[in-house]
This record gives sequence, C-alpha cells and structure tokens, in this order.
Amino acid sequence: MTTARDIMTGDATCAAVSDTLADAARKMRDLDVGALPICDDDQRLAGMITDRDIVVECVAEDRDPQSTIVGDLAEGKPVTIGADDPVEEALRTMTEHGVRRLPVIDGHELVGIVSQADVARNLPEDRIGDLVEAISSAPANN
Repeated sequence: MTTARDIMTGDATCAAVSDTLADAARKMRDLDVGALPICDDDQRLAGMITDRDIVVECVAEDRDPQSTIVGDLAEGKPVTIGADDPVEEALRTMTEHGVRRLPVIDGHELVGIVSQADVARNLPEDRIGDLVEAISSAPANN
C-alpha cells in the first residue's frame, strides 16, 4: 500500500503565525510554491496560506501586506492527512474538502505536503478520472 509518506514532499517550510504576509509571499517566491503551512510557536500546524489568500484577503481589501500577519488568515482546523494513510485517503480528503494540497502529519508533527500532482502520479490509472473531476470542481482555496 502506497502511503502519504511515500509520495509527499518532505521538509515543508512553514510560515509562522507571526510572519507578515509580505514575509510569507517572499518565502513562496523563494521556494517556488503557491502555498505554505502555517505553524504556531510550538511548531504545530495552524493552517495553510496560499498566494491567492494574500491577494484576495489582503491586497484586494486594501490591507497592508507589510503589517498584516499570517495568523490573521489562519482560520479553523486545517485539513490534514496522516503520514501512514493510503493515497486513496488523500484523494478522498482532497475531494471532500475541495483542497489541492494536504499537510501530512505524524502525530502532531508536520512532516510534509501532498499535492494533487503527487496523488495523480500514484493513483491507479482507473482512478485518475476521479482526481480530474475533483480538481475541476474544487474551489481555488488551497
């Protein structure tokens, strides 16, 4: 059985809850990613922030990305997957919650990120259609 740990991108860089949105945007640029996990002071996952969040929730609302902090955009409990959960569970979770990236946790520790591309590369061929449908119908929230 292929698990989330087998397909994830490890060493996920976090945005701290106290980082500014400008800091988070620079991290995204430097890492060439469109989303970052948000970690609190205890390095526990507090949410996800996307480049779209910065544009829609800050720039489009005439807020200052130099003074708005990442924690202001961390809402609710983040959608995650366990490191030892099967790839099929990742697909189900992404589809159910309309997300494109899943933080992978082992206990309470963030160990990586699984993207839709990671799932697609590791799904049986007859399930790729399910992923395409999920991508097509998912809102652009992560």
